[in-house]
Parts: sequence; structure tokens; C-alpha cells
Amino acid sequence: MSDNARVLKTSGTFTPEVIEDIQAKADLGRYRIRGFGALRERRWPTFDDLTFLPCTLTRIPLEGYREKCSTKTVLGAGCAKPIELDIPIMITGMSWGALSFNAKTALAKGAAKVGSSNTTGDGGMLQAERDHSKMLIYEVLPSRYGINIHHLRQADGIELTIGQGAKPGTGGLLLGSKVSPTIAGQRDLPAGVDQRSPARHPDFLGPDDMIIKIEELREATDHKVPIFVKMGATRVFDDVKLAAKAGADVIVVDGMEGGTGASPEILQEHTGIPTLAAVCEARAALEDVGLYGKIQLIIAGGIRNGVDAAKAMALGADAIYIGTAALMALNCNKPVFVEDYKALGTEPYHCHHCHTGRCPVGITTQDPELMKRLPIDEAAERVANLLKAMTLEIQILARSCGKSDVHDLEPEDLRAFSLEASMICGIPLVGTRHVFGGGPGWKKEETH
Repeated sequence: MSDNARVLKTSGTFTPEVIEDIQAKADLGRYRIRGFGALRERRWPTFDDLTFLPCTLTRIPLEGYREKCSTKTVLGAGCAKPIELDIPIMITGMSWGALSFNAKTALAKGAAKVGSSNTTGDGGMLQAERDHSKMLIYEVLPSRYGINIHHLRQADGIELTIGQGAKPGTGGLLLGSKVSPTIAGQRDLPAGVDQRSPARHPDFLGPDDMIIKIEELREATDHKVPIFVKMGATRVFDDVKLAAKAGADVIVVDGMEGGTGASPEILQEHTGIPTLAAVCEARAALEDVGLYGKIQLIIAGGIRNGVDAAKAMALGADAIYIGTAALMALNCNKPVFVEDYKALGTEPYHCHHCHTGRCPVGITTQDPELMKRLPIDEAAERVANLLKAMTLEIQILARSCGKSDVHDLEPEDLRAFSLEASMICGIPLVGTRHVFGGGPGWKKEETH
């Protein structure tokens, strides 16, 4: 072989992606910020590592065209005014600021069309969101931006947010490009200046103090509506037990696949645990304290379709939050206005530039001209369609497993494709009757 006929080799450590990242930080002099969620291609157990076991001889399936399969979902059943939904899929908290007026309004209208709920996000409540929501959950975050007791009292539920899956252990981030005069007025901030939320609540530090905060929220809402506690998935087993002890009616656990409008990239890629592991630990925690079924569990973080949702419910979730999938329904990453994607240095299906405020389809922007690209009623219809389709998918799987209520799905309806999924979920590996590793919260029995 001649010297000119060389074989190009790539380092397994310093890949082209790693080299580009180093050189970008050398130019910037800081860490990199972006939106969306985890992008790095690597292998960890996901819902795709599980399969359902429909009925054959041991159980009887239900007919889809004449036998009902209930999707009614009740959260905070012990409260004077529990949240009653027609379906178990809800819209998670995304702020007015991170999202446009049109996007927030469309999400509210779309969820209401199918009897579901919407959540405010950081920065307070958009009145149009309240006006168009059937059920509205009001988030109380560390920042206190835009918080208003009168808006809080209009809510159907209160979500005390400790953190989120895309960036646990830190606060929200809204870059100055999105802090328009309107958003600045809502949040009592100077326009055009980056907004960084605190990493922790200013009026409590730990679970003992949080008991007082939850009681304060109950008093503010006349002890009528459910109080949620939302956390990013980290030390889930212990964190869920502490939230239950503090008096939460509903606990939300957000896995590391969750999305965000803006965050340091390293937090999205290298913190937290996957959603599959999170739901298993959360259920085990509630069982450990005897509160599984009494405190409801909502799971979030990278839920893509009704199959993911059904598997999460079989593993222990009472309801599911979607965020990124709902934005996809609005048209996120759709191949329209392609030249505007290219101007951002990206392409449709590859865009993660939510933080720039230059969203080509009018979702993650405060630019009035870009927002016009997202007609509210058309977008709301697409959101409603997605929620309906996902619910139908859950029902198909539930009926095939012989269940007349989607909430009757259980771990027994699942098998694992991999040793890791068997260990994490505590369910048998396909083709065996063995659970490898014992599952979350299990103690290995001593052998004599």
C-alpha cells in the first residue's frame, strides 16, 4: 500500500463531536447552552426494553368495538375538589416566556378538548391559558417570577416544583432574547436580560420545612385542591418517600429524557436517571411507606406515544405528563420554513435551538412575526388529536391484556427484553421466569 493510500482513523475518545465541543468552548469561554433534551446517542434501558403479554388462554381479551375500557383519571382523590380527567395524559409545565402566547393557548385549548389538563410553568399564569383550560395546574417554583395569589386561587391544582428531569439541581433559564417587554412585565424583570431562576426555594430548605410550605398552599386554596410535588429523577426512592411524608397528594417524577427550553448541555446529558428507572423506584417508594394507591404518581420525561404511557402505567404511574411530544404536535421540527432552520445552523428533525427565541414555527419564541406561523385553533386541534391517539393506543394495549380500565395495567402484563430492564423493573426476562437483580426497593433474600 502506498503512503498516499491511508486509512482514516477516528479516536474513540476524541471523536469529531468531542473535538467540535472542545473548540466551541474554547471560542465561547463558557459552557454550552441549548434547548430540547438529551441528544447523546448511548445505551440505557428504556420503555422499548419491555413488551406486553396480551391474553391467550390464561386471560380473556376485550373487544374494542363493544367492550368499554375506562380512561377516567382522578388525582387527589382525598381532596374536596379532586382533579377529574377523561384521559390519563396531561400537558406538563412549560412557561409563557419559554413558549409563545400562541403555543400556550393552543396547548390549553387542545387539552380541554379531550378532557385533560394543562400546567402553567415558570413565570406565572397566562390569563388566556386559564380561560381555555378545563383543568389548570399552577406551578410554584423557586423563582417566584410572576407568582400571584389571585391566579393561584383560580387553579384546579397546585404543583410545588423542586426540580425537573432535564436539569435537576438547578433553576430555570430564560435567555434575554425571549424576555420581551411583555414577558419582562409579567415577571418583574428588565427586558432583554437573561433570567436565571434560583436552584432552590427561598422559604424552605428540606422536607421538614416543605411540610409548612404545603400547608401554606393548602390555606391559600382553602384546603380544596390537590397539592402536587414535582421533582427531577435523582434519588427517587428516598425523595418520593420524603414528599409523601410532607403531605403531597400527587407526586410527579420527571426522568432525565425530559425536555427544557434552555439549560447547560452537560445537565441534560449527564445528570439524573432515566424515566424507566424513575417510575420503578417511585412505585417501590410508595409501597415501602404503604401509600401506593393513596398518593397518585405522575411520570414524565421523554414519553413519546401511547405505548410508552401504557408501560409507565403498568409499572405504577397513575397519569402521564407530556411536554416535548406536545410541542411536536404543535409543529416543532416540522419541515416547513426550512430556510429559517438553516439560518440557525440546523435542519428540521434536528433542531434543538429552543433557547434562541428564533423558532421557525412560532413555538419557542416571543417574536410576533414568528408567532403568526402558529395559528392557535389549528394547533389546538393537533394537540387534541395527539392526546386522543395516545389514549386509544393505551386502550388497545389494555384491552389486549384483558383490562376494562387502563389503570388496571400491572407489572404482570410486562416482560423484559434485557437483563438490565429485568433488574430495574423487577419483572421476568422474556423466555424465563426469573427476575434478575430483584427489582427496585427489593431486598435480596438470604440463602442458607
